[in-house]
Amino acid sequence: MDQIADILGPEGLLSGRLSGYRHRPQQQAMAEAVTRVLADGGTLICEAGTGTGKTFAYLVPALLSGRKVLISTGTRNLQDQLFHRDLPLVREVLAAPVRIAMLKGRGNYLCRYRLDAALQDHRPRFAELRQQLLVVRDWAPVTRSGDVAELDLPEDAAIWPAVTSSSDNCLGQGCPEWGNCHLVEARRRAQAADLVVINHHLLCADLSLRNEGLGEILPGADCFIVDEAHQLPDVAGSFFGTAVSGRQLLDLTRDLEVEYRREAGDVPELLGRADDLRRGVLDLRLSFGDEVRRGPWSELFEQVEATRALDVVRTRLNDLHAALSALQGRGKGLDSCLARSADLGERLTLLTEGGESEDIRWYEIQGKGFRLHQTPLQVADIFQSHMQRYPAAWVFTSATLAVGERFDHFAHQLGIGDARTERWESPFDYGRQALWFVPRGMPDPAAGAYVAAVVELAARVLEYSRGRAFLLFTSHRALREAAQGLESRIPYPLLVQGSAPRAELLERFRRLGNAVLLGTASFWEGVDVRGEALSCVIIDKLPFASPGDPILAARIDALRRRGGNPFRDLQLPQAVIALKQGAGRLIRDARDRGVLVVCDPRLLGRSYGHAFLDSLPPMARTRDLLEVQRFFAAEDGSELPR
Repeated sequence: MDQIADILGPEGLLSGRLSGYRHRPQQQAMAEAVTRVLADGGTLICEAGTGTGKTFAYLVPALLSGRKVLISTGTRNLQDQLFHRDLPLVREVLAAPVRIAMLKGRGNYLCRYRLDAALQDHRPRFAELRQQLLVVRDWAPVTRSGDVAELDLPEDAAIWPAVTSSSDNCLGQGCPEWGNCHLVEARRRAQAADLVVINHHLLCADLSLRNEGLGEILPGADCFIVDEAHQLPDVAGSFFGTAVSGRQLLDLTRDLEVEYRREAGDVPELLGRADDLRRGVLDLRLSFGDEVRRGPWSELFEQVEATRALDVVRTRLNDLHAALSALQGRGKGLDSCLARSADLGERLTLLTEGGESEDIRWYEIQGKGFRLHQTPLQVADIFQSHMQRYPAAWVFTSATLAVGERFDHFAHQLGIGDARTERWESPFDYGRQALWFVPRGMPDPAAGAYVAAVVELAARVLEYSRGRAFLLFTSHRALREAAQGLESRIPYPLLVQGSAPRAELLERFRRLGNAVLLGTASFWEGVDVRGEALSCVIIDKLPFASPGDPILAARIDALRRRGGNPFRDLQLPQAVIALKQGAGRLIRDARDRGVLVVCDPRLLGRSYGHAFLDSLPPMARTRDLLEVQRFFAAEDGSELPR
């Protein structure tokens, strides 16, 4: 391990070459552990606390290994950061002649065929998108990668489905633009590279043989490094199941209209069939009502109007498929729509007539859309079989994998039975940098007045912190109630999830410097705000998942049937890891200071509280609000009277 010490040690190469770099024993120890598993094979599960520098700790061994390495990240943003910033920096310092590439799912690349179709589409829908479409049109001739992240348009911009492809609508080698396809070129670069950066969605899609982009890369990989690995079990569950969404059905009708004008203008019946299906899908969405929710399939079948509307959609999809079958061979676009209608019909049949399968069937309603799912009860056996198909070294890492000192929960989720495990504490001085406050006198979280009590407490804490806070909630209902309660109580800018895109809210939060941001699940992790702008994190409740969630409910029932303890084996570990993620927003740098407030009295009042206490960083702790006031007063050198 002398080579790792020569690079990451106190007098190592990185220390001499990178401004601001500081040696961390935890980082060096992790790099040595990764080096061993890349050389010897096997599986490593490791947790590295915030500030360890785990990215460099696996990049250095990966670049030095001489092997084909795939690195999978949790999100596309992390993927971009790793590929465009961290990886080139380390490669340059090491002077490592390693070919690198990044590969994303096909929906991240401009599709020239669909852009051309959109530019020719003069229906009112595209008139509304014309401004975004012109931005894409002007960018298309100059981009080399075709990666839509190059454009300064929101990730959820309405134009993207019209100018990118999906596995449903891609024409493959039948596409007239196949020779100029950005996705095909990205795949070629990935196949030729020594180190490829992907993401969990792409990894799972290809492990499940859905051919989202890796082609022949997975069989050639010697090492897999999975960062933000705590997200992988949920991603795997979604990819190893099946689903049909309202958007997929509506996209089929829209694409069919385009192909009709290109290839079948003499068959007006086709447009009628597409319009019938569109109206059926919209009626089905209306039958679900306005409430955002998710529930088990059995609940859906109790809604007579919804089941009738679903039967109508199935019938009209079959009618459309029959009409397309009569035109088979007339054109590549129409043949693609024929294949999509058949696939969607098969999936709807599986979802509605699934028989006695143990898989979990459920639905979700959000905004103007809906999605029908079939998810495996467990992904452990499935994931293990995929790992065995690719005999390689595997590294799973995150800042939040362990419950206490143990990795049993994570390993069990993915069926990993024989792995080395390591855990390194954060190098931050939490005892000096952070204060953990659990207030006295809070009501039970189930009480009707609980959110009002959280608002009252938050208003006082925010006075001391001078804003500069995240308020993290376990439900949208509590968030909305708290936002109303705080609006007239605090003199600081209030940023509420849902009022603007997530990235915009975070940018405004950083820029304002004294804002208060209210968020739910998407703000509990993957958010990095360094410095004084974020000096307080207030968590309303211990983040136990709702027992009414259809996936959780099914897994609880299965555990009970096997004689297990669902709370101990499933609900508690998930909540511990979620709380670690939320608390991890507070201290992101060696110079940060801040207060973590956990409002929930169960933390200290219930026997299971120690599972949370044992898993969080060693912050100073108090139950005295005056200590919170003193902590913030010390920032400007003032001292409260004792």
